[in-house]
Amino acid sequence: MIKKIVLFVSLLIGITASAQQNEFKIPDYKQIEKEIQDKKSPFYYPNLMDRLAKNDTLMTHDEFRYLYFGYVFQPKYNAFWRSPDEKKLNDIFGKEKMETKDYDEAIKLINHTLSEFPFDLRQLNLLAYTYHLKGDEESAKTASFKFHSIMNAILSSGDGRKCETGFHVILVEHEYILLNVFELESKSQSLVDKCDYLSFEKGKYNVDGIYFNIEKMLENETKSLK
Repeated sequence: MIKKIVLFVSLLIGITASAQQNEFKIPDYKQIEKEIQDKKSPFYYPNLMDRLAKNDTLMTHDEFRYLYFGYVFQPKYNAFWRSPDEKKLNDIFGKEKMETKDYDEAIKLINHTLSEFPFDLRQLNLLAYTYHLKGDEESAKTASFKFHSIMNAILSSGDGRKCETGFHVILVEHEYILLNVFELESKSQSLVDKCDYLSFEKGKYNVDGIYFNIEKMLENETKSLK
């Protein structure tokens, strides 16, 4: 179901491969850390997070970049995070036929998950999809806006052609969601320096693979082992 839902959201908000053609900007983590801690900065993290929680659809691309990449400096950041509601949600979406009460329960569980980790793209997909099934298109668009904005932050961080310009991600799952959005299928995964390299079947696509920069994930892993 994950691929089906991701593609639903991508069509709803108009994500296209052309997004990868835009000029990218590698995240300056020192600058990001400085800005999100400055109460006078427009990127002060508590303010950005509050606007995200209030479903502010006027948030800009730069604000989402500071939100997404700035999350690695938050105490709650966990590179191995998993939704605590995953099993319950799988049970609901695994039903042969969902009813209105199932939609309501799913929305409740997903919002609980997002309150713990607001950058869970899989859950944002599920949320948009569930609101759509329920007939609440306005709420579906709001969830899709968040998904779209986070995806654009990732896509704006590199071009994926080599490790030095790999797409920066803070969760491994985000790599596979990006591939799903663009209907790409990886053949294997390997660690190259500070990047995950997902290779494709030779000649199937225009490129042989995509690099994802996971330096902040590796740093988080090192800290968790101390």
